[in-house]
Amino acid sequence: MDNLALALVIIGALNWGSIGIFGFDAVGWLFGGQLSIISRIIFAVVGLAGLWSISILFKEKRFEDDPAPTKK
Repeated sequence: MDNLALALVIIGALNWGSIGIFGFDAVGWLFGGQLSIISRIIFAVVGLAGLWSISILFKEKRFEDDPAPTKK
């Protein structure tokens, strides 16, 4: 779920970048304008992915090479 959320957040960030730099809304262009129902659903899903991604900031980081944490 984390990887999917991050992918959607990256897509959203690229779309916002294209709006800011070029004035071009790729999602709106692909799906019939900013106010079309499909575009609004995509914007909502990307927004939810952003909210989910906040939880990633607070997760404990574990790496494959690190041993499991030990309690003292």
